[in-house]
Amino acid sequence: MALSSDDLSETDEKILDQLQEGRVTPQFVANQIDISRPYASDKLRRLVEHGHVVKLASGLYELKSDPREL
Repeated sequence: MALSSDDLSETDEKILDQLQEGRVTPQFVANQIDISRPYASDKLRRLVEHGHVVKLASGLYELKSDPREL
């Protein structure tokens, strides 16, 4: 089930901004937006579960569809 823009937190939006620039790792996201790596992993996992992000390999994520554009 896809998320709507109303379902997104400010952190989700910042992560999506990073993903629009290219593939990311949780550590990269954490460093860029000043959150912990475990929290970045949890947020990325949620985006994967809702079909917006694809996990390409262990720790490597890519944007599939931006829920802000739906």
